[in-house]
Amino acid sequence: MKASIKQNLKILGITIFILVVLNVLGTLFFQRFDLTKDKRYTLSPTSLGIVKQVQNPLSIKIYMAGELPADFRRLQQETKQLLEEFQAYNKNIVFEFVDPLENEEESDELTKSLFQKGLTPVNITVDDKGKQSQAMVFPWAIAVYNGKEVNIPLLKNIMGASTTQKVIGSIQHLEYSIADAINKVTKTKQKKVAIIKGNGELRERHIAQMLKQIHESYLIGPFTLDSVAKNPNATLNELKKYDLAIISKPTERFSDEEKEVLDQFIMNGGKTLWLIDQVAADMDSLYNDAGATLAYPRDLNLNDMFFKYGFRINPDLIKDEQGTPIKLATGEQGSATQYQDFVWKFAPQVFPTSQHPIVKNLGGIKFDFANPIDTLKNGIKKTVLLQSSPYSKTIGSPAEISLNMVTEKTTPQDYLNKGNQNLAVLLEGNFHSAFENRVLPFKDNSFTVKGKPNKMIVVADGDIARNQLDKNRMPVELGYDQRTGNLYDNKDFIMNCINYLLDDTGLINIRSKDVELPLLDKEKVYESYSITQFITIGVPILILLVFGLVFTFLRKRRYSK
Repeated sequence: MKASIKQNLKILGITIFILVVLNVLGTLFFQRFDLTKDKRYTLSPTSLGIVKQVQNPLSIKIYMAGELPADFRRLQQETKQLLEEFQAYNKNIVFEFVDPLENEEESDELTKSLFQKGLTPVNITVDDKGKQSQAMVFPWAIAVYNGKEVNIPLLKNIMGASTTQKVIGSIQHLEYSIADAINKVTKTKQKKVAIIKGNGELRERHIAQMLKQIHESYLIGPFTLDSVAKNPNATLNELKKYDLAIISKPTERFSDEEKEVLDQFIMNGGKTLWLIDQVAADMDSLYNDAGATLAYPRDLNLNDMFFKYGFRINPDLIKDEQGTPIKLATGEQGSATQYQDFVWKFAPQVFPTSQHPIVKNLGGIKFDFANPIDTLKNGIKKTVLLQSSPYSKTIGSPAEISLNMVTEKTTPQDYLNKGNQNLAVLLEGNFHSAFENRVLPFKDNSFTVKGKPNKMIVVADGDIARNQLDKNRMPVELGYDQRTGNLYDNKDFIMNCINYLLDDTGLINIRSKDVELPLLDKEKVYESYSITQFITIGVPILILLVFGLVFTFLRKRRYSK
């Protein structure tokens, strides 16, 4: 017995020693192990870099607690596990889950404050074995750092998707949503974005939501080209202080002096996002007694610049069978006007097929009276980001556009070898000046013929960044169509373009991260509900019971001798 006691004490001592050594090593070396196949809990290098920016306490409140539908419980669990990863790398990050509906006395005041901050709930129909009930969920979080706060959307609104599909899409984007919010609330703004004005561009209220999104991450300011006429050199020097210029749907002709300013801004490394309508056509002009308008080419005097950079926007309209819905009055029943949904083929709904980080994992993007883009050979790398569907074609301008076109009948033969028109193109490389070997409109001692490595994005639709206005003339969310209630991914596309142009590519790469989420087949589960319960609950208990009986029998048999 003494020998066995000594042996046991020896083993105990060795075990304690090993545990102490492991704990000491654990304090000296930090390592996390992710055993999932898709490494969903392994933070990307970009996220780790953002975490290091947190020097003071950062508080995150997640408003998803209490009784939640099954899909949202999964979103809640994934959010918790991901936040634990962030917290493991920086103890300054603290988080808590809050149930905004827990206390009836305080819930009204709390939900009202959440509404005022833009945190709108979603009403979910819960289907449990044929029994349906309604539940209200706030899929939002708020990050607070040094008195500054940022909203974190946890549920991605995917048009036409079920709640389960929305939750899966949201989990795909969860790391991006959290990392982006932490980056916004902690990072000091450095990059500067110029919103070009002076040539009939979209008014501020029509791009208010885009400006709001840009302002959260970058310095932003209007930049008018009116001063070019008086002092073009001073205007150019001021524009060079910006990192990105956005030209959103100009409607007036650019002078040669204004073009030289933009050209030399590009030659000196300035990024550009061109949102151009080459044909004058607008939905508002269709809502008249005739229900028709004339679409005609728009001369912006930019064709020579675009040609030199390696692309051309043709003055045609794209007609796409994969259009977006439109509600039109079809008659009256009594005193009420009857409306019917039609497909408006001049407003294509584009689903990205490219795997480029700018568009990967994005949903449908809405265009209005888009034009086709031709790419030209000039040594510049060109990546097509968005294309019309295979069942699309171009309509030359001038042309009469009528709402009656929604009733036109077509066949696949009408679109044979006419589809897949380029709508958005990324250009990267060393651009040559549009004024190379030409007389300069104004003298510039620093004139550059060949530019630095640069990139620009051209989108052949100025309205892609345009938000609608509600009855009070207030801007609604970018991509939201009030006429149909559909929400498109225009906002994410525009922000991805801006992030990529300003070299914030890490966040885009997080967005394009693929996460595999295997799901149970609900129909099969319902069909074999009792068997499923027995397998998941009964079988483990039965195994333990058999193991206990066998262990007891063997023990009695051994010690009864």
